Amino acid sequence: MAGLKTRKRQRLVVMIVAVAVLALAAFLIVFAGRQTGSFNLFLQPSEVFQQKVAVGQRFRLGGLVETGSVARKDDGLTYEFRVTDCAADLPVSYTGIMPSLFREGQGVVSEGALNADGVFVADTVLAKHDENYAAPGTLPKNEEACGHPEALTAGQDGR
Repeated sequence: MAGLKTRKRQRLVVMIVAVAVLALAAFLIVFAGRQTGSFNLFLQPSEVFQQKVAVGQRFRLGGLVETGSVARKDDGLTYEFRVTDCAADLPVSYTGIMPSLFREGQGVVSEGALNADGVFVADTVLAKHDENYAAPGTLPKNEEACGHPEALTAGQDGR
């Protein structure tokens, strides 16, 4: 009988140590992420201006593609457009193949850095689709969405 108690105690000690190690690892991951700011999914144009992001600093830019701002250069692979959050807008330049969901009035997240001219030079562009289903024809136009800034931040935190 004494051997059973010892085995049970050993299992209990092993389980307690394993849980403590996992909790410590989770804490360190969260702490390191908060220090580096890596939990920030993207910055909107107004946040870029508020935080005075340095030239050359890499970050993710998100918002709506401004209606009437998309232009493709003669090489066929360079695009220039403006990303807006209805409070501010930022010019973006991207060379590459655009995602099929990319279009004016749609959400976009791009990764890159600001150049000296204040243009966001993207090396990655991801077109966002709306997470909420709505029947066709019931969604607001880009101009109507800008009247309601909360429509832009819905889903930004991944929920």
